[in-house]
Amino acid sequence: MSQSARPVAKCWEISVVESFFSSLKREFVSQTRFSSRDQARREVFAWIGRYNTRRIHSTLDYRTPTEWEEHHRQRLDQAA
Repeated sequence: MSQSARPVAKCWEISVVESFFSSLKREFVSQTRFSSRDQARREVFAWIGRYNTRRIHSTLDYRTPTEWEEHHRQRLDQAA
């Protein structure tokens, strides 16, 4: 058995990634049949684009990931 990639103290970092992949599988992959690996790749990338620009997240103050990142950059610029 091999050790996990992160120490236990860093579990909150992994939980965000696990939540993303859970959403991808539940909302898209498990409901879609792909005719080829290339089609799967294109459609998964399109889903990720929509996920980042249209889907709001409660953990991001009900913003999309793209909106949250822009807001975060603005706050950093103002602090500098």
